[in-house]
Amino acid sequence: MKSMSQSPIGIFDSGIGGLTVAKAVMKSMPAENIIYFGDTARVPYGIKSTETVKEYALQITDFLIKKRVKMILIACNTVAAAAEDAVQARSGEIPVLGVVTAGAKAAMDVSLNHNLIGVIGTLSTIGSGAYETALKKVHPNLAVFSKACPLLVPLAEEGWTDNEIADMTIAIYLEDFKKQKLDGLILGCTHYPLFRDSIEKFMAQEGMQIIDSADSIAELAKEKLNSSGAANSENTGTLQCYVSDKPQRFQQLAERFLGQPINRVEVVSLR
Repeated sequence: MKSMSQSPIGIFDSGIGGLTVAKAVMKSMPAENIIYFGDTARVPYGIKSTETVKEYALQITDFLIKKRVKMILIACNTVAAAAEDAVQARSGEIPVLGVVTAGAKAAMDVSLNHNLIGVIGTLSTIGSGAYETALKKVHPNLAVFSKACPLLVPLAEEGWTDNEIADMTIAIYLEDFKKQKLDGLILGCTHYPLFRDSIEKFMAQEGMQIIDSADSIAELAKEKLNSSGAANSENTGTLQCYVSDKPQRFQQLAERFLGQPINRVEVVSLR
């Protein structure tokens, strides 16, 4: 099992937002090697059709399989909503975890009353109803209050996460949420944890939990690897990043997301 334990975890996203998942994995499992793929040539996925998202996801899955990953984490909520089953089917025996399932599980774990959960995400994720489906599979009588917040993604990628424009945008998007008595609020996009402090400050609801699907999927991955004996406990893990375009821009933003320098980013073509 030694060779399997030292195999990397594959993480992918439509762009850079999934690095919040990579960061959570690095924190939770510092010995694990990680291969990250960001589809920077075709971002954003949130405005594309389900069929197109599935096609892109399977191309990335094939790339990660060739890299001999031991697990695949779908760090893109749009892909997790549209193509998790397709990715698992293509991956065969390689386990696949998606942020939607992980986020829904975490919401149920922290929700004491199981009355009302809020979800914010991209147009595609919210439109798919994936979180509602996943949440109600666990608790059928749960009420879910959802809203798309598409402007938060470009704000995050510009680094505008803690200024007046970000605060105003959050206030406009979450005004209706503040009127609700939420058990929890799921950040249904991997960019959104960058706004966590501003969101918590605006909401200021006693007893409401913020659910970060990046932390949730990292913990699920850790549990699964430990239970299967595939966890790596030797040395310090590495992070190798691949993109489909704009490596310099990706590296600049990645180092901001991660708070540390990263190795050279490689460009690969999936077509």
